[in-house]
Amino acid sequence: MRADATSSADADETRSSALSSGISRVATELVGIFGGSFNPPHVGHVLSCAYALAVQPLDRVLVLPVHHHRFHKELAPFEHRLRMAELAMHDVAHVTVSSIERELDGEGRTLDTLEALSLREPSWSMRLIVGADVLAERDKWHRFDRVIALAPLIVLGRTGFRHADAPPPILADISSTAIRNAFATGDRATVATYVPHRVLEYIDEHGLYPRRELTP
Repeated sequence: MRADATSSADADETRSSALSSGISRVATELVGIFGGSFNPPHVGHVLSCAYALAVQPLDRVLVLPVHHHRFHKELAPFEHRLRMAELAMHDVAHVTVSSIERELDGEGRTLDTLEALSLREPSWSMRLIVGADVLAERDKWHRFDRVIALAPLIVLGRTGFRHADAPPPILADISSTAIRNAFATGDRATVATYVPHRVLEYIDEHGLYPRRELTP
């Protein structure tokens, strides 16, 4: 799930009309939506879900690995990232992982995903879980106003990203990029610290993120 600056007004209006028409929607379940590349998933992702469930009255969190990267960066195959996300969240109650991004097989815009979920699950009231860095990028998102209308934000403070509307950071500064670099250099101590053990076993079993020379 990702932001996208491109616009398709006619399609958006059609979907918006479909969502607003028909019988009244009665929300009975509050669901947090947590998207990302999960390339690979790490303990920061796990803690984000656990924290959101702890401080917000969410019934559950739905984790959505993206199908394609918004900037066309290379990702591990979707099937691997989906399975790793499932393994990462294995011990966290009330968290499920969805393959909807693959099913939609579109541009992967956040709005498209939220609208699809809204149509499929009319009993849901959604909240979009994001890091504080997203607040500075709102102008880059496709119809951000519509996104937050469908799923108001739950903002998680992130180290190194200060914003007036963001809470203070409480989670460690961990990134999938740093973890991939640790795999590339053979830094198993860092990998073992930040990658859930089931995920690490899966990575080793399937030969993902092999050692390589990093480019400057």
